[in-house]
Amino acid sequence: MVFRMTFLGTGGGRHTTMYQTRSTGGILVEHNEGKHLHIDPGPGALTQMRRIHYDLTSTDSLIVSHAHPDHYCDAETVIEGITRGGWKKRGHLYGSPTVIDGNGDLGPCVSKYHKRLIENITVLYPGMTLDVDGLKADVCKTDHSDPTNVGFRFHSGNGIVSYVCDTSFSKEIAEQHIGSRVLILPVTTPDDRRIDFHLCTDDAVSFIDVVKPELALFIHLGIVMIRKDPDKQAASAERRTGIKTIAVKDLDILEVGENISFSSSTTYDDLWIPKTSP
Repeated sequence: MVFRMTFLGTGGGRHTTMYQTRSTGGILVEHNEGKHLHIDPGPGALTQMRRIHYDLTSTDSLIVSHAHPDHYCDAETVIEGITRGGWKKRGHLYGSPTVIDGNGDLGPCVSKYHKRLIENITVLYPGMTLDVDGLKADVCKTDHSDPTNVGFRFHSGNGIVSYVCDTSFSKEIAEQHIGSRVLILPVTTPDDRRIDFHLCTDDAVSFIDVVKPELALFIHLGIVMIRKDPDKQAASAERRTGIKTIAVKDLDILEVGENISFSSSTTYDDLWIPKTSP
C-alpha cells in the first residue's frame, strides 16, 4: 500500500507566510491506492499543486487543524476541487471547532456556501480516531494560541507517521506520539529562541528524545529559522539525539513502506492544464 506525503510548503509563521519565503501550502497525502488527503492548505497550496501537475479534483478529503492563515487560506478552493467546481457533492472536511464553527475572534475558516458543497463535515477533538477514506488517524492534543488546534497520528500500514502541528513542548504532548516511525515537527525558530506556543530547535530535541522515531522532519519554518539555515539546525538535532533528522524543503516527498524513503519532487512548466478542466 502506498503512503506518500508531498510537502507542498514547509514555511510557517506570519513573516514566512507574508513573503512566501517558503510556501505554506501544507501536505498532500496519497494513501490506500489512490486516495488523496490535503492537510492544512495555507497560502501557496494551489501554486505548488500546479507545479507538480496535481489535479485538485483528485482530492478526496481535507483536514484543517486550526484557524491560522498559514493553515487554512486555500481551503475553500480545495473544497471546490474536491466537489468538481461545486457540481458534485462529495468529499469530507475535517476541522477543529474554530475552523468549522468559529470561537471568539477566530474563524470560522470555511464559508457556509463551501460547507454546503462538501458531503461530510467532522469537527475534531483530541482523543478521536478517524477513518479518512480507509486511513486510520488519531487526533492529538496540542498547546497553541488557537486552543482548539489538534495534531495527528496517521497509521500508514507500515507504521505511524505523526504530524504534530503547531504546539509548545511538554512531555505530555510528546508522549502521545511514542511509537511513531516518522515524527513531523513544526520547528518555527532556531536554537533556544522560543516564542509562545511554538517549538524551537531545542524543544524539537526534547520532543525527539521522548518519541525516539526512526526519522524526524522539520517543517513550519519561520523567517529567523530560515535565515539561520534549517539544514544546520536539523544536523545539530541529529547529533544531539542520534535520530536521523531532516529540514524538509518545499516539494520534498516522504514515502513510507517497509523502508522509509525521502526525495525531491520534479517541477514542471507553467502551461499545464489538467484534463478535467472544463
